[in-house]
Amino acid sequence: MEGMGQPVANELEQSQAKYADGYYQDKLKQGQEFEDFVGAVLYKVGIVTMPFTSQVYQRTRGENMLGAEIKNDEKFRETGRLYIETAEKSHPDKPSYTPSGIAREDNTWLYIIGDRSTLWIFSKTMLRGLACGMTDYMNVETPTSRGWLLPLRDADRYAAKKIEPGEMHTP
Repeated sequence: MEGMGQPVANELEQSQAKYADGYYQDKLKQGQEFEDFVGAVLYKVGIVTMPFTSQVYQRTRGENMLGAEIKNDEKFRETGRLYIETAEKSHPDKPSYTPSGIAREDNTWLYIIGDRSTLWIFSKTMLRGLACGMTDYMNVETPTSRGWLLPLRDADRYAAKKIEPGEMHTP
């Protein structure tokens, strides 16, 4: 298996270069705007999220008062699968990952994932249960994230709710 380490090194180097160019800050801003979008969509159906903005509350309580982890998945339309994150690190040079998404221990009991056209709402318990029987789901690791891929057919099957906000006229 000669040369197997090279693609990983290249991926790490590419990731380091992206982060040096402000990738993390761009993604952070994009994620915050998406959380606001989801909050507005949920408000229109009678669900209030009330986000926590300080790092202290986010670390100890979670992203919001509702207890919903909100993830923007920009690739699911291409891949046909949702990326369910379980660990992350803020920079590829950091030595270890920290639990995130469904693996984080905070007030989170819901996991909301999608894009501005389609959102799936899962119970965290359901996703953890699916992760335990992961024979059909592929594990993924990047220089800054770990998780697994959930096929859209299973997302539709196991989601507590699917929302298509396109007609809700949310900015």
